[in-house]
Amino acid sequence: MTNLPSRADALPVLTVSQFTDVLKELLEEAFPIVWVKGEVSNFSRHGSSGHCYLTLKDDRSCIRAVIWKSTAQRIRPDLHDGMEVIVRGHLDVYAPRGQYNLVVDELHLKGLGALEMKFKQLYAKLAAEGLFRPERKRKLPMFPRRIALVTSPTGAAVRDFLEVVRRRCSGMHVIIVPARVQGIGAAEEIAAAITAVNRAALEIDVLVVGRGGGSQEDLWSFNEEVVVRAIHGSRIPVVSAVGHEIDVTLSDLVADVRALTPSNAAELVVPEATAILATLRDRQSRLRAALQRRAIDARQRLHSIQSRRPFKRPFDRVHDFAQQLDQWQSRCRRAIGLCVEQSEHKAAAMAARLESLSPLNVLARGYSLTRRIDDDRPITDAGELSVGETIHTRIHRGAIISRVEQIEPKNGAEADN
Repeated sequence: MTNLPSRADALPVLTVSQFTDVLKELLEEAFPIVWVKGEVSNFSRHGSSGHCYLTLKDDRSCIRAVIWKSTAQRIRPDLHDGMEVIVRGHLDVYAPRGQYNLVVDELHLKGLGALEMKFKQLYAKLAAEGLFRPERKRKLPMFPRRIALVTSPTGAAVRDFLEVVRRRCSGMHVIIVPARVQGIGAAEEIAAAITAVNRAALEIDVLVVGRGGGSQEDLWSFNEEVVVRAIHGSRIPVVSAVGHEIDVTLSDLVADVRALTPSNAAELVVPEATAILATLRDRQSRLRAALQRRAIDARQRLHSIQSRRPFKRPFDRVHDFAQQLDQWQSRCRRAIGLCVEQSEHKAAAMAARLESLSPLNVLARGYSLTRRIDDDRPITDAGELSVGETIHTRIHRGAIISRVEQIEPKNGAEADN
């Protein structure tokens, strides 16, 4: 361990805090306002405080930056990693850690930021027209026969797609439709290829549009309006397979199905032969087991039916009905006899009453009933008859036919007169 220099020729010895305070004062006074251009990385927004933290970098260096909540509410930064920005701010030294940060007061998008703005504007326009509505999206056919792939024939997407197709189902028919996938004029070529596939004489079941990964500028052709409208107007279900999983283009949003990668598109479009065979074997086994269960159940039901009394002794039921019919017949006869007997008693009673009221009983006491021969109406007044008229007189036993010789007056007093 070396000895410390003497106080006479030595520089002042500063503590860490003193040295940091000196640096803080020098840096903050030297850079009260600074403009910095760089690429955003490690962007995060603190949930509770609302402050935004990020790193600005270029190909050689990086600097930490912070956007305080009050500034973030004013400029509303919609940032993510990879965006190029120009910021205005001032240096701030954080003494406890000896770190300096760029405190952002103003932020402008540049490079990828301009593309982001264009992306948002075109998305808002097309969304208002309903191009991204979920209800318009179609399902892919389960077993496609022909697949058209619109992509660059020299890119890795073709090799990846075909490799997955061969692995999953070797007999699938894939048609490669060449088109540039980046650069000037690429969007028009992609749109023309989509239109050509829809007009082709061959019956295409699924149309896949895509390419491998790349920067946002590389993938921008799939954000162009001409491509989005071509996909929207396709009569064939479209699968968009652009870039990697984190890349999202307008083509992904308008397509019927979005694939994370071209390889994933092949997995979504082409059924796996081994999985189909396994499913068929499973269905066959389940169908066989179900039919066996049904046959066993039917056989058990048949045996159960055969063991029932109507099938073992079929005439027992007939005999039961015959006995029941005999019982009903006996009961009916007794009931009819009782009804007849009661009717006879009622008739005898009524006959007795009629007999008591019959005029024949009056005749038995010596009275008679007289009427004309041709008239059944009884004669109650002698004045109704005339001398010489034939009358019929009914007595208790028999009848007398006589002729009127004389008609007496109504009473004795009148006869004397």
